[in-house]
Amino acid sequence: MSTDMNARPRRETKPPAATGVHVEDGAAVPSATAATREGPEHATQPMVYDAILLSGFGGPEGQEDVLPFLRNVTRGRGIPDERLEEVAHHYRHFGGVSPINEQNRELLRALRAALAGEGIDLPVYWGNRNWAPYLDEALAQAAGDGVRTMIAIPTSAYSSYSSCRQYREDWADALEAAGLQSQVQIDKVRQYFSHPGFIRPFVDGLRDALAAARQAGHDDTRIEVLFSTHSIPTEDAALSGGADFTGVDGGGYVAQHLAVAREVIAKTAPEISWQLVFQSRSGPPSQPWLEPDINDTTEALEGRSAVIVVPLGFVSDHMEVMWDLDTEARETAEEHGLWFARTPTPGTHPAFVAALVDLVRERIGGIPVEQRLNETEIGPWYDVCRGGCCANPRLGFKPAIAGLQP
Repeated sequence: MSTDMNARPRRETKPPAATGVHVEDGAAVPSATAATREGPEHATQPMVYDAILLSGFGGPEGQEDVLPFLRNVTRGRGIPDERLEEVAHHYRHFGGVSPINEQNRELLRALRAALAGEGIDLPVYWGNRNWAPYLDEALAQAAGDGVRTMIAIPTSAYSSYSSCRQYREDWADALEAAGLQSQVQIDKVRQYFSHPGFIRPFVDGLRDALAAARQAGHDDTRIEVLFSTHSIPTEDAALSGGADFTGVDGGGYVAQHLAVAREVIAKTAPEISWQLVFQSRSGPPSQPWLEPDINDTTEALEGRSAVIVVPLGFVSDHMEVMWDLDTEARETAEEHGLWFARTPTPGTHPAFVAALVDLVRERIGGIPVEQRLNETEIGPWYDVCRGGCCANPRLGFKPAIAGLQP
C-alpha cells in the first residue's frame, strides 16, 4: 500500500480554510477519540488507533512549484508575488527544490521500520500543510483504507501558533475538505521538545562540533555556542504555551527552547558560553519579532575565535537551515574571522525516530504523565492543547481540532 501519493496529479493549492468543526454531543474537543474528547491535559485512557498521520510543512520540488507553494504558506496575508519572489530566490538557488519532502520520505521509512521493529502494527500516512502530498489527500486515502482513528505527529517540537496551532487548524481544514469531519477522529502526540530522544541528536552534534573546534586550536573560552530557532512575532510568542506562561518574556516558545538549550549544554560542556538566538524573521519592519538575530549576534561577538550553531528549533535540514544558517550565518562568521560549525538536526537519528515511536506508545497504552520520558523542567507537555493556547492575534481563532475550543 502506497501512502505518499507520489502518483497523484500536481495540485497547486492547499485545502480551503474550514468553516467549522464537528463536535460530538457532550464532547469538549472536536473530531477527537474517546481518549481525548473530554479534554484531559494528559490522555491516560488506552487507545486503539488505526493509523498514524505524519504531518509536514511541505516544500516545492521544482522551479514551477516555488510561487504556488509560497502562496499556500502565506494564504490570507495578502502578500503580492513580487514580495514572495524575495523569498523564492532561496529556493531557486537550490533548483526550486526544498529538501524537506525528501527528508520526510526518509523519516517516513525510518518510522515505519522502527514501528515494525517494536511490534506496533500501524500504517503511517504522510501529508503536508502547504504542498503535495496534502493533508486532505492523506486523510482521503486513509479513510478509503478503512481508517477511522489516527494519532498525528507534527514535524515540529515546540509550542507556538506556527509550530502547533496552525497544524491543528490545517487538520481541521483537511477533514472538512475531505468530507471526513464526522468519520475520522484525530488525536495528536504531545509537543516533544522535552523528550530525551529529541534532545539526544543535539547533544551528539554539539559534542562532535566542540571536539572539532578544539582540534582546530580553539580554546573553550573562545568558543561561542548559538542555539538558533525560527523567530516569530513577539505578540505571538507572548501567547505561546497558553496560561502556563502568561507574563513570561517570550512565552512558552522561548521558555521551552531555553529549557532544551540548558539540557544540551549541561550534557556537553557546561563551561562554554552560549546564547539563544533567532533567525528567518519576515513581516514588516514595524512589527516586533523575537531577537537577537543570529547574524547580529555573530557580528557583535568579542573575544571569540569560533562559533558553533545548534539549530535547536528544527527537526530537519530544510530551507531555513540550508540557507539562513549554512549560507548566511556561515558567511557572517567567516567575514568576521570566526571558525564556524553547524550541528545536525534530528532528521532520522535513531534516538529521534525511537522517540516518535515512544510518543505513539504513550497514547496506545495510556501511560500516566509521571511515567513519560522527559528531560527538562518543563514537561511532559499536554496531549490536548488548552483553550486559547498559541493564538494568533492578527488572524483570530480559526477552526482547529486536537484541542479545547476556541
